[in-house]
Amino acid sequence: MALKPNSADARTRSSIQIFIVVGLCCFFYVLGAWQRSGFGKGDSIALEMTKHSADCNIVPNLNFETHHAGEAGNVDESEKPKSFESCRPRYVDYTPCQDQRRAMTFPRDNMIYRERHCPREEEKLHCLIPAPKGYVTPFPWPKSRDYVPYANAPYKALTVEKAIQNWIQYEGNVFRFPGGGTQFPQGADKYIDQLASVIPITNGTVRTALDTGCGVASWGAYLWSRNVIAMSFAPRDSHEAQVQFALERGVPAVIGVLGTIKMPYPSRAFDMAHCSRCLIPWGANDGMYMKEVDRVLRPGGYWVLSGPPINWRNNYKAWQRPKKELQEEQQKIEDVAKLLCWEKKHEKGEIAIWQKRVNDEACRGRRDDSSFCKAGEANDVWYKKMDACVTPYPDVSSAEEVAGGKLKPFPERLYAVPPRIASGSVPGVSVETYQEDNQKWKKHVSAYKKINRLIDSGRYRNILDMNAGLGGFAAALDSSKLWVMNVLPTIAEKDTLGVIYERGLIGIYHDWCEAFSTYPRTYDLIHAHGLFSLYQDKCNLEDILLEMDRILRPEGAVIFRDEVDVLIKVKKITAGMRWDTKMVDHEDGPLVPEKILVAVKQYWVVGGNSSAVQ
Repeated sequence: MALKPNSADARTRSSIQIFIVVGLCCFFYVLGAWQRSGFGKGDSIALEMTKHSADCNIVPNLNFETHHAGEAGNVDESEKPKSFESCRPRYVDYTPCQDQRRAMTFPRDNMIYRERHCPREEEKLHCLIPAPKGYVTPFPWPKSRDYVPYANAPYKALTVEKAIQNWIQYEGNVFRFPGGGTQFPQGADKYIDQLASVIPITNGTVRTALDTGCGVASWGAYLWSRNVIAMSFAPRDSHEAQVQFALERGVPAVIGVLGTIKMPYPSRAFDMAHCSRCLIPWGANDGMYMKEVDRVLRPGGYWVLSGPPINWRNNYKAWQRPKKELQEEQQKIEDVAKLLCWEKKHEKGEIAIWQKRVNDEACRGRRDDSSFCKAGEANDVWYKKMDACVTPYPDVSSAEEVAGGKLKPFPERLYAVPPRIASGSVPGVSVETYQEDNQKWKKHVSAYKKINRLIDSGRYRNILDMNAGLGGFAAALDSSKLWVMNVLPTIAEKDTLGVIYERGLIGIYHDWCEAFSTYPRTYDLIHAHGLFSLYQDKCNLEDILLEMDRILRPEGAVIFRDEVDVLIKVKKITAGMRWDTKMVDHEDGPLVPEKILVAVKQYWVVGGNSSAVQ
């Protein structure tokens, strides 16, 4: 049965005003709102008018709520800004570094053609990626887990190809996601229950998970209710829009593949890694892909493999594959697991589970093996070739000690001192500076919530922090209503992404001089602290802002925090991008040189009031 927006909602739209408190109080307000239907185009918004401080003058400013209307606002710059036009409709789902046509010019060996291949400078688009006609704001979580508006990703191929596996069903104006998968057609919840009989999923021990070849990310979607956050990835391939569907559902995901380049994650990041019929040849290339999983798997972490070739003796007929081929495939996996010193904990049906040892004391036989990776290379991953070497454990002083440090269960680990900081592994970051950073971000986020009260409402599910530091922004926002993709720029002075994972958060390495590995309209809210100061001499700031526009949803919001002279440059560029912006003083007052620039992307779609270019 098709799910339809409330007819009254479809006819009724009310707007919220944001007010600036001018004078000594110098503060932003949003007057409060809630979103009822989930379809932005048909929402009914309740306004709650709240008065504060009779001594402050209040003037209308930005509208953060979805209303799907409006042209570019007036720009009060003395010089007319450059105006960016719409890209052609064929670019509606353009992913610059995973462009299908460009991919086909690269070798298919080891999935090279599915890796990142970014456009040259002269190939870059300098226009705004349009939303598809009929685009609407996604449903709020948790409804979004099960329903995605058809207009947002109008691709039906998977409903046919994966029909018997319960991936996705088309029902009128929405796609429905029953929670099934190739390996769990009866639903991800039952499948996760099977895993939980072996892996401590429910007590906070397992918090961060990696799903390789995730499909539409139902495994990650259903782990969320168990307080486990999964980083899901899959290539942009013949399964059209699988990662796009995941993101529209409100599930953390990126476009990615295990090919020849290291995964963009730090060592010892994940409590659990998972492959469910992900079609990765785990035993090939001297076990290179399993060794890469071992690099990012935390000591004591778990690896789950379900589907071929597990338990081939009982399943080879159903899989319609030769027994000898499957036997050899599983034997290679078992041999690599032994080399990695993983302990097999379970094999039943088509599921096998291994656990990585907490240290290498039980692996003395491999200590002199020349196949170890070089010291210091474990986190050097950006465009670095994957090696068939084994990442060594950090040193321990006893057989019981967890290499790299034992983590608290989540949510306690969110504010516990991460082992990498306690051990002094991050130069220039002490326990004291870490705790000060946490207090600073609690203060900053409190100010943001006064600027935009929708931050706590469930309106913003997918959030991006473009320069995450120690993860303080994400930690201060922590809520079951949202998730944050913490990005550590590859040019950052300190490598803190491992710290972010030790807090029970997720993130990725990225260079913002290039496009991000995601689809257009991924994020509801983007946060950029100090990013443009960091990159102003590295690449074109206009390119970064156009990329932000590509990955920001219509009527999504942006919070910039930077030096005032940098933000003036940013504001001038955004004046031509169909964004409404307002500069605000630092929460400590107008004398602080760091300012806040808040922005809202206007709603517009293909064919909307502008000529298309390129």
